[in-house]
Amino acid sequence: MDKVVSRAGIWFGILLLALMGSAAAHDRPFAIHMLIVALAAGIGLIVTVKAPDYAALRRGLVRLPDEGRYDDDPIRWGVIATLFWGMAGFLAGLFIALQLAFPWLNVEPYLNFGRVRPLHTSAVIFAFGGNALIATSYYVVQRTCRARLAFPQLARFVFWGYQMFIVLAATGYLLGVTQSKEYAEPEWYTDWWLTVVWLAYLAVFVGTIVKRSEPHIYVANWFYLAFIVTVAMLHVVNNLDMPVSLLGSKSYPLFAGVQGALVQWWYGHNAVGFFLTAGFLAMMYYFVPKQAERPVYSYRLSIIHFWSLIFLYIWAGPHHLHYTALPDWAQTLGMVFSVMLWMPSWGGMINGLMTLNGAWDKVRTDPIIRMMVMALAFYGMSTFEGPMLSIKSVNSLSHYTDWTIGHVHSGALGWNGMITFASMYYLVPRLWGRERLYSLRMVNWHFWLATLGIVFYAASMWVAGITQGLMWREYGPDGYLVNSFAETVAAIHPMYVARAAGGLMYLSGAVIMVINVWATILGKQRAEAPLHAAAFNPEKDRPLVPAPAAAEA
Repeated sequence: MDKVVSRAGIWFGILLLALMGSAAAHDRPFAIHMLIVALAAGIGLIVTVKAPDYAALRRGLVRLPDEGRYDDDPIRWGVIATLFWGMAGFLAGLFIALQLAFPWLNVEPYLNFGRVRPLHTSAVIFAFGGNALIATSYYVVQRTCRARLAFPQLARFVFWGYQMFIVLAATGYLLGVTQSKEYAEPEWYTDWWLTVVWLAYLAVFVGTIVKRSEPHIYVANWFYLAFIVTVAMLHVVNNLDMPVSLLGSKSYPLFAGVQGALVQWWYGHNAVGFFLTAGFLAMMYYFVPKQAERPVYSYRLSIIHFWSLIFLYIWAGPHHLHYTALPDWAQTLGMVFSVMLWMPSWGGMINGLMTLNGAWDKVRTDPIIRMMVMALAFYGMSTFEGPMLSIKSVNSLSHYTDWTIGHVHSGALGWNGMITFASMYYLVPRLWGRERLYSLRMVNWHFWLATLGIVFYAASMWVAGITQGLMWREYGPDGYLVNSFAETVAAIHPMYVARAAGGLMYLSGAVIMVINVWATILGKQRAEAPLHAAAFNPEKDRPLVPAPAAAEA
């Protein structure tokens, strides 16, 4: 009872402070955000006071199984949040793709491209990807350490605190609250809150490893740990800001000019390197062997992959600043380390693909394995294209064009999206105690729609980007540029329409996934034929050349 009273007191204090902050706010967006915090605190207060009957919840619509040995409740919430925010991010992406093809879709002031675009990037990276990483890391660290989550209340705080960060960031973009830093748009108070949540996440993860009963630390946990620690460092340094007022949304960064650009792209590239690469490689190193029912091809190669990636990636950020005011030696440094990254990246891809040795037949019969193979293929392609684009002579054609957009999305949709979908398909039946997914054939539909969507998207952006680069550098005999910027925009309009069509396909696959997962959670199973070739029919499949008769005795 005393715990309930103390928790209720904390929630009431937060509610009161948030209301006071909203009333005294210096600008409207900060006032709205304080009201959102007050609403969250009010919900927390009501839930604490009413002390809901969780056993009744388990018997309800979601029908959660008994926990058993592991603490899986935050993982179940994370799976649902991953799908919810994924749909939000994909919808926002399709909307801004259509805005670029049909500018009349820009709705002022809240739904113009400038405000929805960071909403899309943050939703797919931090909301969709972040929830997937938190959920899968909780699942993997428990199973590989044979230990329940350390600090279970803190683990729940991480989940709900992270959802609050997403809501504050997303509403801030639509309200025009932004630092204008790529992948780091939220303002100072949202950044401070995320720092608290992330440190709690680190404590839960490290605490679980410390209390493990398995002496060995599996390689996936090393990748998760590198992702958590490095993202914390990147986030803090890149967001060293001075608020104008503790009651307003505006702040000014500590770094400015060339220094600010270098710090931003040290952060931006390593957010890709550690958030979108290291964390998702941890997924690959656990879920690919589990789904294939084969051990990792080479554990030694996975360790080499880990340490080379960790040491090299952190230096590659300056390649985002070729042909800028950044000193030439720093640009060259970023290019060299980017090219060096190609080998360890492909080492990881080869390790994942070779794990399927002896199980390649499953690619034909198991669409989840098929998704994993496609994810690894796109990982390999993106980690080849990235170093290639960092070479100055190639970058002189590609920079500021849609070729970069095609590169980013082939990696994000192909690598991050596919490995996340496959991991969620693996988790759902096990977390909710189901024999299998509702429908494997729906997974197959999802796979083909997503794959075709990526092809349409990436190919159209590659064509658009190279078209832009060539038109921008075309000079006439008099030394003047031949093409105006407006002419390049008109030339790539068909590619923008094709890009939107690809996004629609990818979104359609995600809708099928949501239906499939929801039906699985409800305990339904679709009656369907298995996904494998029909049995051999001696009449239909008779060999063209008859077998020789047996030799006489």
